[in-house]
Amino acid sequence: MKRKIKILSPVLLLTVLLFGCQKNAPAPLEKVQTPDSDTVNLTVWGAAEDEELLRQIIGGFEEQYRGQADFQITYQPQSESSCTDALMADLENGADVFAFADDQLSTLVAAGALDPVENAEAVRTSNLSEAVLAASVKDTLYALPLTADNGYFLYYDKQYFTQEDIASLDKMLDIAAENGKKVSMEWTSGWYLYALFGNTGLTVGLNDDGITNYCTWNSTDGQIKGTDVAQAMLDIAGHPGFISTDDAGFLEGVRDGTIIAGVNGVWNAVAVEEVWGSGFGASKLPMYTCGGQQVQMASFSGYKLIGVNAYSEQKMWAARLAEWITNEQNQKLRFARRGQGPSNMAAAASEEVQNSPAITALLEQSEYSCVQRIGGNYWEPATAFAVEILAGNPSGKSLQEQLDTMVEGITAP
Repeated sequence: MKRKIKILSPVLLLTVLLFGCQKNAPAPLEKVQTPDSDTVNLTVWGAAEDEELLRQIIGGFEEQYRGQADFQITYQPQSESSCTDALMADLENGADVFAFADDQLSTLVAAGALDPVENAEAVRTSNLSEAVLAASVKDTLYALPLTADNGYFLYYDKQYFTQEDIASLDKMLDIAAENGKKVSMEWTSGWYLYALFGNTGLTVGLNDDGITNYCTWNSTDGQIKGTDVAQAMLDIAGHPGFISTDDAGFLEGVRDGTIIAGVNGVWNAVAVEEVWGSGFGASKLPMYTCGGQQVQMASFSGYKLIGVNAYSEQKMWAARLAEWITNEQNQKLRFARRGQGPSNMAAAASEEVQNSPAITALLEQSEYSCVQRIGGNYWEPATAFAVEILAGNPSGKSLQEQLDTMVEGITAP
């Protein structure tokens, strides 16, 4: 639902990088003299769950620039994962400022939706280098880093699991089943499905054309074959201690007590900790049995960015608002309110962030993660394959045939 805010009145994921890369935060940007304006109209897109946070941040922005303009700021909830699709539907009339996942950057730049960031050096010196890289195309910065935590790890309730237990998915599933509970993971999203293939020697990624994919998930060679992963998935899916569910289902299960562990991201850390209290635990992903071996589960990592629409009629003010949303103060606020890991180095170095179990878990998992760079043809075939496996292979087709079909779709031109 559209919400209008009329303002009239005045982790650590990459701690290892901080030690070698941290620099002093840049001096505040100088205020540029602006022409008189009756009203500055801006539309902001952000995650629905960020609405209250963004209201507070927008209020601070107006206070900072009190007297320079009369602001009409409209907030509209828009998923960061599908921001590009929404923007491309009507680019010239799209949001002035918008949050999006870093894997959409190349598409937005190619479409002319983003111009190079003017104060690029200030952004580079104040943010983690990997976050800056994620916001750049061929060394040109096109967006402002917002978070450095768009990955996933293991949540678990310490009332049920020991440190030794969480090293093995097999053990966790058995414990959950014994207690009439579940361990959750969302297999119908290719974002999470990668966890099972990513550390096996089987590969997927973006070709040099920046559009099409390569994929060897159906390989019949190597120590681990595609069918080994598919069979492991069938075994997990059939276990009484496992459930595949989305973000909302994970939180619902945590709250009603049916889910005692699950693979998810930092965006739910505050909500999960509220339920589990002193039992709240977070760790890297466990190992699982595949082809007679114990394989460490992998993960995709990513970053949330803030973009300024190149077609904005108030581009100068839109850029200022984007800078305000992503500054050190508001990244600290975002962590405090939403548990999201900062990309700003000074914010990420704070004691509160470094003491976060969720950010520590992301750091542990980072050894087994890679930045998501996948073409659009990846998602539907991956989901279709996972749905069939979760259902117990009702089609009766061989696993190899199903893998071949998935890979054919993923690599389609």
